[in-house]
Amino acid sequence: MLQLLKALQSSMLVKVAGLFFLLLLLCIPLAEIDSINRERGESQREAGRELAATYAGRQTVVGPLLLVPYVERWMEPLRNAQGKVIGQEPRSKEMAHVVFPDKLHIEGTMAPQERYRGIFKIPFYTLNATLGGGFAAFDPKAVSHSEADSKIEFKAPFIAFNVSDLRGLDGSPTVVMGGEALRFRQRVPGLADDAWFADGIHAPVTGAALAAWQAGTPVAFEMKIGLVGQDTLAIAPIAEETTAHLTSPWAHPSFGGRFLAAERSVTPQGFDAHWRVSSLVTSAREQVRSGLSGRGGPADGNTADVAGANATAAGMNMPRRNIGPLQTFDVSLAQPINVYSMSTRAGKYGALFIGMVLMAAFMFELFRKLRLHPVQYGLVGLSIALFFLLLLALSEKFAFWMAYAGAAAASVVLLAVYFSAVLAGWRRGLSFGAFVALLYGALYGLLASESNALLLGALLIFGMLAALMLVTRKVDWYALSRRANDTP
Repeated sequence: MLQLLKALQSSMLVKVAGLFFLLLLLCIPLAEIDSINRERGESQREAGRELAATYAGRQTVVGPLLLVPYVERWMEPLRNAQGKVIGQEPRSKEMAHVVFPDKLHIEGTMAPQERYRGIFKIPFYTLNATLGGGFAAFDPKAVSHSEADSKIEFKAPFIAFNVSDLRGLDGSPTVVMGGEALRFRQRVPGLADDAWFADGIHAPVTGAALAAWQAGTPVAFEMKIGLVGQDTLAIAPIAEETTAHLTSPWAHPSFGGRFLAAERSVTPQGFDAHWRVSSLVTSAREQVRSGLSGRGGPADGNTADVAGANATAAGMNMPRRNIGPLQTFDVSLAQPINVYSMSTRAGKYGALFIGMVLMAAFMFELFRKLRLHPVQYGLVGLSIALFFLLLLALSEKFAFWMAYAGAAAASVVLLAVYFSAVLAGWRRGLSFGAFVALLYGALYGLLASESNALLLGALLIFGMLAALMLVTRKVDWYALSRRANDTP
């Protein structure tokens, strides 16, 4: 029985099985490190949400557009209990007609800035933009009657403008329409309280602008705004033809939304992007009309008449109905390297990394006729797992490449010193450390090349396996096993 135990202890197959079992055990600390990484990533997102709640969130720009309030009056038959008409009763309701710009051009610059919540850094921007365009001549006949034989009395129009978070307005926007400087005021009158656009701002059309509007001539406008937002700017294309030109010194933009930039240039000095969107390819105008009506839809009293009802405020105070979320074109100030996503990606190779290092230690043991204890294998595996924890901790304080270099250097030095004693020679220890350094370099190459990570990872595994097979192609494994069994 004692001889059988000794044979099992020195059996190569038993040792290989033990190494696989050890690798499975080392997946436990890897999983715990990955859990810590995910918690830190969620803490970063929570920091972004807190800054959005206390400072400013992502911004969606809608407008400017023109609202023409009017009163529709008609006579409604008055009936007795038997249903017989005994007279007429005057009825009326206040409504609003929406006029979108014929053309809208946005010229702006996004100046990036960074704000901190604890150790977390969140990107913000300050948009300085000029919105220019014009409204076509107003045709009263374009306003439809909701009641037969009714009369419509128009009131003075006003410009309405909305962003998803008004706290981000940097100073008061200025607008010049038809040569007349107009002044913005809070909220948008004449809309239901639950209409998402009611929380915007408005500027009554007065003076020369009102005279030109009443004369039925096209009226041009120019509006200047300063706007602070968190990482993403979205613009709704509400004009017949909407164009935009945005520049920024931020070198890592992310373009999204329904419409991508028609032209864009991204350099280390920043980005320069152009958009051109026609009303023929977007339903943003219908979505805005729907959002103006509020959740309850038109009713008598001071409500807005715009087709569509049951619009709900969701997300960034934008309408969401059957026609979907508001269509916009977006640009985001993306972080060049998200340390938590990079650490997560690195951790996915953790088991493979530990397996390769254990395999290298096993080869040293086999070919150098040494005996390594399972505890020594366990310490080697734990040192590799600790690398991923050290990488996460350092990346919160330093640039990712610096954190990676520091964690990798510490791990390589530790293993080189340790194996110099275990393998009875500093040259063996240095060669083992060089192998581990090569693995760390290959892993960083995988992380740096996100688009080719799968290809490079597959080539790395194939190369390692091919090298092992070529080196051991003439090895007599049975002879090595017998030699291991004879070693005292």
